[in-house]
Amino acid sequence: MAIFRHMSKFEIRTVDVVQYLKPLREGGSLPAIVQADDEFLYVLKFRGAGQGKKALVAELIGGLLAKAIGLKIPELVFMNLDDSFSKTEPDEEIQDLLKFSVGLNLGLHFLSGAITYDPLVSIADSLSASKVVLLDSIITNIDRTAKNTNLLNWNRELWLIDHGASLYFHHNWKSWESHLSRTFPNIKDHVLLERADHLEEAAQQIKAAVDEDTIKEIVNLIPEDWLLEASNTLPPNEKRDAYIAFLNSRIEKIDLLAKEAADAK
Repeated sequence: MAIFRHMSKFEIRTVDVVQYLKPLREGGSLPAIVQADDEFLYVLKFRGAGQGKKALVAELIGGLLAKAIGLKIPELVFMNLDDSFSKTEPDEEIQDLLKFSVGLNLGLHFLSGAITYDPLVSIADSLSASKVVLLDSIITNIDRTAKNTNLLNWNRELWLIDHGASLYFHHNWKSWESHLSRTFPNIKDHVLLERADHLEEAAQQIKAAVDEDTIKEIVNLIPEDWLLEASNTLPPNEKRDAYIAFLNSRIEKIDLLAKEAADAK
């Protein structure tokens, strides 16, 4: 247990799942609360779920970028799942999910007592809201709306979860370069847009926090196995280069993304 992958800015532990506790049926990918061999509880995101390993890549990149710019995310860990759990699971849907998820998955530390963000009553200061809006413009996150906020309030602070619907360029590697010049018009639907009154300041802080080296460090943490696909022969190193190029292009146009968000507001 507790294997560390150390980079200058990020540490990700690798733990083993020892107990499957219960599925979380709020989302379409059927994550679960599990216990690991470090005795902590995690929300486990499965490699065998609908969007597969790409969702885990997006979750990892989105979460670590959030951390880099000073936003709060539950600790991310790599989680080993062995084949014993599927053999004792009575629910056929979950049984299949466990079977197809043997190997390395991604977990988020379970925040006990956290409350789902409610735009009408929940806590979100303007600078944090502005950073979240710009983060989601950078990673093209289409899943932070009033219907599904993917935000929590915990200990009177704003926490970010669920970035699996981001980076949708990687669902079609043949055309990924066409996304390099795009902005993110979907930001008009963002749940925090009306609270984002410090977009220019947030953009400056993001530029100061995220440089090319930071992006490379994050992308290099993606497990090699997550970049292998039966349906695509593009080698993992070229996919890493694509993620790096895409994210660099987003940081380069952060002022344009901030203006787009301000205009939508």
